[in-house]
Amino acid sequence: GKAAPGYFMAKRIIKLINSVAQVINNDPAVRDQLKISFIPNYSVKIGHIVYPMANLSEQISQAGMEASGTGNMKFSMNGALTIGTLDGANVEIRQEVGAENFFLFGLNVEEAMELRRQSYRPWDYYQHNESLRSAVDLIQGGHFSSGDRELFRPIVDSLLHEDRYMLLADYQDYIDCQQRVSDLFADRNAWTRMSILNTARMGKFSSDRAVLDYSRKVWDVRPCPVELKSQEMPEDGILFHPETQG
Repeated sequence: GKAAPGYFMAKRIIKLINSVAQVINNDPAVRDQLKISFIPNYSVKIGHIVYPMANLSEQISQAGMEASGTGNMKFSMNGALTIGTLDGANVEIRQEVGAENFFLFGLNVEEAMELRRQSYRPWDYYQHNESLRSAVDLIQGGHFSSGDRELFRPIVDSLLHEDRYMLLADYQDYIDCQQRVSDLFADRNAWTRMSILNTARMGKFSSDRAVLDYSRKVWDVRPCPVELKSQEMPEDGILFHPETQG
């Protein structure tokens, strides 16, 4: 991952990811079962390694923000199952691979708009969900920052008093969905079957189909057939263009 130089909140979130990693990766109770690794300066070249090795693709943007794009296609083409919201390319992927082969959670666009219209209050979700409250309290209490309660305060304040992307509203549904993921992952045959179907049904997202669609719908370009004249092969098996002979 990466963040634009002036994107303060994104850079602070990256810091939080790495700080959580430092705690978990050094915890004797879990370090042999769970690791967090943050790949810096993510690029297409690195993607060639990451996409085939992934089991689960997390495409968890808020529905309607259109933040899920080509990355989730590449993961699915390489056999990773997707957990995600009804946002961006997730919608089409789910239609192609089948709802039963996609882990869906969260508000849809209409529900998110209605909740915002009714004056969304993230604090209420924090107050009434013990698991969520515990997670947020660990961050704001300095557990991941060596006791520094100010380092991640901007993230906590944003979540509790604004939460533009409605993370707290989707939190419990996400946790429940992750349990379904864990249960299925324990069934190797079922997981493998879903993985194969994800790859097999992703043909719609090939570059050939995409370029053809752009040609027809955006560029208004029509095919231009080219007639290729056959030439008889000489006995020595070498063809020369007339202008190059001499």
